[in-house]
Amino acid sequence: MSSQPDPTASETPRVFKDVSGIRNYSREQRKAGRRIGFVPTMGCLHDGHISLVHAAGSRCDVVIASIYVNPTQFSANEDFGVYPRSTERDLDLLAKAGCVAVFMPAALYPPESSSLGSGDASMVVGAAQGEAASDAHSTWVNVEGLSQGLCAGSRPHFFRGVATVVTKLFNIVEPDMAFFGKKDYQQWRILERLARDLDFGIEVVGLPIQREADGLAMSSRNVLLAPDHRAAAPGIYKALRALEAEVATRRRASGTASVLTVQEAQRSVSRSLEALGGAVDYVQLVDAASLRPLAAGADLAAGPPMVLLAVAVVFGRVRLIDNLEIQGRA
Repeated sequence: MSSQPDPTASETPRVFKDVSGIRNYSREQRKAGRRIGFVPTMGCLHDGHISLVHAAGSRCDVVIASIYVNPTQFSANEDFGVYPRSTERDLDLLAKAGCVAVFMPAALYPPESSSLGSGDASMVVGAAQGEAASDAHSTWVNVEGLSQGLCAGSRPHFFRGVATVVTKLFNIVEPDMAFFGKKDYQQWRILERLARDLDFGIEVVGLPIQREADGLAMSSRNVLLAPDHRAAAPGIYKALRALEAEVATRRRASGTASVLTVQEAQRSVSRSLEALGGAVDYVQLVDAASLRPLAAGADLAAGPPMVLLAVAVVFGRVRLIDNLEIQGRA
């Protein structure tokens, strides 16, 4: 890393709302020989986000974050309109964590995206029923393979929106490294592949899930949980850990009794999650690298070197995801 500090750094991050401003700032930093770490967020920050900022600061000279609730990863029946926002608090947290600049665009898509109105809200999937304007945003990024299954099952629009907005952000900020949490494991794998396939020259780093004291994976959506659902939600992680323990026990045993099939394991976790009172979206065991589902009849202990147990559960209108990497065959 450069030994020269940024002379423009201050206790309060510089806030940029236009593309040219943050791009020029980033290029000035790189021209000075400083490595840039980038942390894209949708705001309503928690300790999971802040851990990414700290990681970026430990590996780069300058940390830039973005706060932008991206409409193209939401559908009309999802929570774009009520997604929690806390801008002043977010900026304070970023300042304390060492972030020096924040990109906060009001919009990242052409302003007249449909005949029903202007601005990014019209880019929510399914929101615009009118005819698209002739100059509407019309370029999308799809990462094949990895974007199938898991969260894409109930949110088929999601990863196209994520891949497109992150491509835009990478082109705007031009970082050396970008940091993402592994709670969104499929997203991390997709963006890792996107950066490689499109030759961005950006290292995409995935970092461990940060959890509340009771084990619930930190998420901006946790604040939307009703009290009874918040009390039940830590059971998600307990169900994941219970399967991990069962796999370890079976691996130590021998003979037919030691076999735990993928189908049996998934059903066991589903039953545990259903007992919490939520609606199970999916429970899936996949290869942690390729995200390909494991064969239903396969012995889980004899699977790939690293298996991912990924789940999604809906409490009320709040959808929570979690996952756990489980050691496969030695």
